[in-house]
Formats: sequence, structure tokens, C-alpha cells
Amino acid sequence: MERERFAKVMREVLDSLPEEFRSRISNVAVLVEDFPPSQSPSAHPKKLLLGLFHGVPMTKKSVFDLPTGPDYVVLYQKNIEAVCSTEIEIREQIRRTVIHEFGHYFGMDEEQLKDV
Repeated sequence: MERERFAKVMREVLDSLPEEFRSRISNVAVLVEDFPPSQSPSAHPKKLLLGLFHGVPMTKKSVFDLPTGPDYVVLYQKNIEAVCSTEIEIREQIRRTVIHEFGHYFGMDEEQLKDV
């Protein structure tokens, strides 16, 4: 899938998130990269990193903290495409990955995210 199409799908997914969550997301960039910087070229598809939240979860932020710049979520396009067979699957995987990474933004850990 071309990067423009992937980014368009990602924006559609972001726009489709419930307003109660979208209204609480502030100062977070969402980026698309091909692969994580440290990924082995021979990585097994079941172990691929699909996305990553970089920043301080909302539950850990304080008005007393010095500004650190915007938090950001990165989606790894080639890894998402590697675990999907169709554009419909890619769209659904983008949605799951975005929700998962914003779960980290809201302060959820992996165990809590498994329950969601």
C-alpha cells in the first residue's frame, strides 16, 4: 500500500475514535515509518512491532513537570502490512494498533490492554 493511502486510512481511524477519547488527546503526533529502527530483517511475523507510544502517559504527567515536547505514536507500516493479507485487514490492524498505543498514552499497561 502506498504511504499516502496508509496515512489516509490512519487519519480515518483517528477520526472514527469516540469523541470522549479524541477530546482528551492533546499534543500527540501520529507518525508512520516503514520499520522500527532496531528490527532484525529476519524477524518472525508473530514478533513484529506494529506500533509504539513514545512519551509520558497521562497518568504520570504533572503540572510541575518541565515540557518535554510532544508525545507521539509511530505505526510501522511494513510490519502491519506483513501481518495482513487484504486492505480490509490492514485497516482493522491500524485501528487495533492505534487504540493499543493510545491506551498507553492514557496510562494503561499491557495487561490492562489485553482486557480491552
